[in-house]
Amino acid sequence: MMHDVIALAQDLIFRESVTPEDAGCQKLITSKLSAVGFDIESMVFEDTTNMWARRGSQQPVFCFAGHTDVVPPGDLALWNTPPFEPVIHNGMLYGRGAADMKGSLAAMLVATERFVKDYPNHKGSICYLITSDEEGPFINGTTRVVDTLEARNEKIDHCIVGEPSSSHLVGDVIKNGRRGSISGELMIKGKQGHVAYPDHVKNPIHLAAPALAELSQIMWDSGNDYFPPTSFQLTNVHSGTGATNVVPASFTALFNLRYSTELNDDVIIKKVEEVLKRHQLDFDIKWTFNGKPFITEPGTLLDSALAAISQVTGRKATLSTSGGTSDGRFIAPTGAEVIELGPCNATIHQINECVSCDDLIDLTEIYYQTLVNILC
Repeated sequence: MMHDVIALAQDLIFRESVTPEDAGCQKLITSKLSAVGFDIESMVFEDTTNMWARRGSQQPVFCFAGHTDVVPPGDLALWNTPPFEPVIHNGMLYGRGAADMKGSLAAMLVATERFVKDYPNHKGSICYLITSDEEGPFINGTTRVVDTLEARNEKIDHCIVGEPSSSHLVGDVIKNGRRGSISGELMIKGKQGHVAYPDHVKNPIHLAAPALAELSQIMWDSGNDYFPPTSFQLTNVHSGTGATNVVPASFTALFNLRYSTELNDDVIIKKVEEVLKRHQLDFDIKWTFNGKPFITEPGTLLDSALAAISQVTGRKATLSTSGGTSDGRFIAPTGAEVIELGPCNATIHQINECVSCDDLIDLTEIYYQTLVNILC
């Protein structure tokens, strides 16, 4: 007989919820949670469907956070099976969102159903924060739900984000923090003219090069026990008219810094602009703030999750802050303990995305045992 978590994961994958569409996933989740005593609150902001569900009214508040949206499948001809028709082959569940993160959602729900049945009078509260805008511009999703909760002083104490954190086997890695991310769009102004008359022009490419070289070589920090050193990376440069005999009027560079808890946005902005001014550049710069760094140190949530992984799999999880950003960056600043714990990430966003069925079953047990460790 098929395990409940596999059947539910398939049901979710069937729904073509390409960001920011939810495609009825949250309706299915709502029906499951309502049946075990959760109060459901739908929060629709612009094109994004979000939900906040809660069972209980006391502290501590344990939250499962996740997203129902998936990235587009790409060229359908390259898939071995249709991306929204889940297939099990050699113990692997295939389909868009299998690993990121409909498998996790299914594991959360099945674990919660079982936990509430086994411990109907558990202490504290269990909550779900689900969005359809994690893979998109992340404007109207988790960040706005968190703003709503903060406005009414409704706090989360412990949060598991179901992002695919594992590397080889489920539970081998827990993400207990993330680096901050800040991007800049820099335009250096020059003076356009004919290359044959260099005294009549100001070449913005030549002007920009020394400053960008200096920025790329700065030792921003040394990192710390949880984070590697901060990195400045140029991601795109553009200039020119297309002609070989015209000095361009401007030069544009895009860059990003992934930074540790040793730095903050203000320090980065001040340093970058100081370098540009020292090189006497005429510039405009537009900053985009993608998320602040956060870390969850050993404590109730991390200790409980580590113990659950050991109890279920016998593994000792490695703690990591590597990778990109997640919606955990919106929840952690409220004071919540936040970790990411989910299946293996080897095929996320790829053609033929898949997840091990055994891993989903183990993940369900890990989530269940974490609930027991915190709320019993």
